[in-house]
Amino acid sequence: MNYIETLEYLYSRLPMFTRIGAAALKKDLDNTIVLCESLGNPQQKFKTIHIAGTNGKGSTSHMLAAVLQKAGYKTGLYTSPHLKDFRERIRINGQMITESFVTQFVAQQQQLIEQISPSFFEVTVAMAFNYFAEEQVDVAIIEVGLGGRLDSTNIIMPELSVITNISLDHTNLLGNTLQAIAYEKAGIIKPNVPVVVGEKQEETFQVFIDKAAETASSLVFANEVLHVSDIVKKDGFLYVSVFKGPDCLYKELKLDLTGSYQLKNVLTVIQAVNTMNQIGFSINDDAVFKALENTRGITGLRGRWDILSKSPLVICDTGHNIAGIQEVLENINATPHKNLLVVIGMLKDKDISSVLTLLPKKAKYYFCQPELERAMPAGELARQAEAMRLKGEVFVTVSLALAAAKHAAESDDLIFIGGSTFVVAEVL
Repeated sequence: MNYIETLEYLYSRLPMFTRIGAAALKKDLDNTIVLCESLGNPQQKFKTIHIAGTNGKGSTSHMLAAVLQKAGYKTGLYTSPHLKDFRERIRINGQMITESFVTQFVAQQQQLIEQISPSFFEVTVAMAFNYFAEEQVDVAIIEVGLGGRLDSTNIIMPELSVITNISLDHTNLLGNTLQAIAYEKAGIIKPNVPVVVGEKQEETFQVFIDKAAETASSLVFANEVLHVSDIVKKDGFLYVSVFKGPDCLYKELKLDLTGSYQLKNVLTVIQAVNTMNQIGFSINDDAVFKALENTRGITGLRGRWDILSKSPLVICDTGHNIAGIQEVLENINATPHKNLLVVIGMLKDKDISSVLTLLPKKAKYYFCQPELERAMPAGELARQAEAMRLKGEVFVTVSLALAAAKHAAESDDLIFIGGSTFVVAEVL
């Protein structure tokens, strides 16, 4: 198979969560273990940092990868899902995995794939580990796909575990309480491996304390020991100073990821850096400053409060659960504009009614659906929205919805695109 045929094989033959949802998930690590054992356990041949959480794990993963790269480490980065190109999931020093490696890997593993019927994600994780080992990375940032305890990535023994925050998402799979979800995320905490939790939350902190005690892991809640101050947005950057008690650790950090939610993520990143330096890494302040100023350029990250054009201002964001949408609305409210036009699509297995309840009544909505089996039909989304007194039009594709919004918008309006990672992916 050539590269295009290989991708088609992966997408169509393997159960894929982004396409069909829960049916694609395997409830154990068995297939991942079999795949990696057939490859000589590549995940044991390089250092890893494991990152879980409901929101913020993607931004945190990319920022930490940028920091390590600027500190001189050959850095692997595994994330999901991709927005435009499958190869976004697997990068080394910002460069995507080669098409030839993808093709060769699948060809070499095809017999085993046919034999054990793994999921798309299980194959992709094994591919990433194999690539990082063959390319001899110094360290790889490994982002959890879903949950943590039973996620395919959880066969690694990392140097550090990082958990960004806990909120309600994938409740049909992870549990419908914050404590149940925290238990799944805490599954990445390993014996004697330090752990950084981004937010100390009243409902969940005891879950992490108990798990860390059980595994004899040192535990730090980033927002308990660090805080941000001097927050300014200007010239397309978010400026922030990070303090530990009265002491300023980083004065006027310049972030190119400008969403207000990055204020939480930056504390997680800085505490992770502090912990990594304590366990043998060498990361100086200059690496942190340079990395956070150009995380997008270094890593290729897109879709986080991503400004696509001005006059009218067009912004997309992948936030899609209740906590993510709350953060998005905070950013919208802080962005000067006359009228708000919202291009929105969602997936059927999300908490749609709770999200719609949060959305502003004054905006004009352009309801659409991404090209995905899991997508909520735009007409049905519009009907549910109308019950919440949200008014708008229905479009059969994301591109038609965006075109209509652009046609209607005046120069000082704001067009926001979101509701689903896959809506943002089609726009990009």
